[in-house]
Amino acid sequence: MLDILVSSKALGYRKLFDASDADTRMTAFEILNIGVRMRSLHAGGRALGALAVVIPGEKFQLLSRVLGILATPRRPMRIFNKTDQARRWLEKAAVRASARTLDR
Repeated sequence: MLDILVSSKALGYRKLFDASDADTRMTAFEILNIGVRMRSLHAGGRALGALAVVIPGEKFQLLSRVLGILATPRRPMRIFNKTDQARRWLEKAAVRASARTLDR
């Protein structure tokens, strides 16, 4: 998914990643790799739009800490356990104002 966002130059848009019904068999190391990859996207002066991530309630404690620490965003980023909360946050004026246009 990250490769597609980069190749389509969609990093500057606001994004909602809804994994609320997802289950994972990923190891802690694999989750760590995703966080490292997300952090690497901040290099090179890329414009990064707001990101709302929705994860299942029972995985919220573990995943929110790991993703939050590793991604260390230079953009608005929040982790939710309910999709409607994530959508409302993405629609807030301050979050909308932070959205960038396409990477050029």
